[in-house]
Amino acid sequence: MGFWQVDTDTLASGRFVVSPLAETFACLRTLHEGVTAHPGDRAWLETHRPAYRAMIGADPLTGPLLDAALGARTHWIADLLTPVPTGEAPTFEQELQHTRATPPELARANLVRSGGGPLPEPLARIDIAGRLADVQAWVWTETVLPTWERRRRIMEADIVARTAQLSRGGWAAALDELRPGTRWLGDGRLQINVHDFPPRATAGARLFFVPVTPARGWVAWDDTPQFALIYPCSGVLADAGATTPPEPLARLLGTNRALILLLLQAPKSTTQLVALTDQTLGSVGRHLRILLDAGLVRRRRAGKSVLYYRTAGGDVLVEGASRSAES
Repeated sequence: MGFWQVDTDTLASGRFVVSPLAETFACLRTLHEGVTAHPGDRAWLETHRPAYRAMIGADPLTGPLLDAALGARTHWIADLLTPVPTGEAPTFEQELQHTRATPPELARANLVRSGGGPLPEPLARIDIAGRLADVQAWVWTETVLPTWERRRRIMEADIVARTAQLSRGGWAAALDELRPGTRWLGDGRLQINVHDFPPRATAGARLFFVPVTPARGWVAWDDTPQFALIYPCSGVLADAGATTPPEPLARLLGTNRALILLLLQAPKSTTQLVALTDQTLGSVGRHLRILLDAGLVRRRRAGKSVLYYRTAGGDVLVEGASRSAES
């Protein structure tokens, strides 16, 4: 297994950030592999993959270049594709510039490592960084940007939930559930994956935790030094588009209010609920007040956020409606 040695100061200064480039790269991997673990992403994949395949097929070198860069043989992603996010709110163009500015010699070295061997002569002669940046730009413009605002709200809602979890259980509790293969081992050791990679010391480095909406995850670092652990948003957030309340519950409470009650099986803030339901803040607030008055939900403060959750009565109502819908 691979792990990072994380000292107390580095961990305490760790930050959650949103990265447009990380979201785009996660979508690129999904498009290239043609599979997704989230039912809510399948319609997106079916919509965009034909155009992606056509774009890749227009040049005979692009497909082999991506196979090597994405580590099809080695499980190692070319570093120039996944720079560590920088700044408080980087734009996609600002982040992509790190890829475009990669020197040719370094880009070739990246691909030798991720591809698992010497580059074929045709790949060694092309502008590797420029080609890969152009592919990422296409994925961003054609498949991510049209839904970016909703994606960003989902990621920001996930960060709210992680921060609340951090305040309740500390870093060990928060890190254990970031993604499969990641867990806190104790003694300052953070397991980052199940691959047999050498450990890395992070003392004095900046540490970032970056959510993405596809079910993807990876790690990145540079010589600054900065480290980033990219993780998928929690399942209920990523699958929000596929969440449908049972018909009996929707008839009783109304579809929007029933959806909110259904989503509150785990505590969530109004920000999260707005992102998950695509309802306005005012609409979510009105539904929550009615559910509170009915005794179906309660609220509690977690740091600066107020989290809402179902009561036992709310659980009984949802479970009864679900059983009725199945019978």
